Amino acid sequence: MTRLFAFIPLAFFAAMAVYFAMGLQEDPGEIPSQLIDQPLPDFELAPIQGTEFGFTDDDLQGEVILLNYFGSWCPPCLQEHPMLMQIARSGVVPIYGVDWKDEPGAGAAWLQRYGNPYVRVGDDASGRLAIDFGLTGAPETFLIDREGRVRYRHVGIITEDVWNETLRPMVEALQRS
Repeated sequence: MTRLFAFIPLAFFAAMAVYFAMGLQEDPGEIPSQLIDQPLPDFELAPIQGTEFGFTDDDLQGEVILLNYFGSWCPPCLQEHPMLMQIARSGVVPIYGVDWKDEPGAGAAWLQRYGNPYVRVGDDASGRLAIDFGLTGAPETFLIDREGRVRYRHVGIITEDVWNETLRPMVEALQRS
């Protein structure tokens, strides 16, 4: 019986090693979203200070779009911004922006300084819509189909590789269907 107790720590260690090894097989950059294949939540965003138009969930229906969360306070958003400008210039897909938890006027000043790739920009200063989307940080981008359903969530910076290898093929496939 005492010999059996001697193997308990070894069995515990083996079980923990298997558990952690299984965890290493998962992609840490892929964060699941409860919204995938679900309709957008109902919302109405006011325009950011200095712009004319905000938008609602109804505005995001009828065409395939990208919905991008950003903030003037967000260094990765600045790193991503030239790629968003390139995507906007390409005309492949319209991009709507959500200025998340920014000071009044800061988002508009940031877009004026660096350029505005967005068709419309809404203000989510309270972060309420971000909660509905399950946002974990900025930047995050959601691919929305014609029916207003979330089809994909990209957490982090959209790089040229992410655009060419993941997002653009998905956008084009949704536009063809």
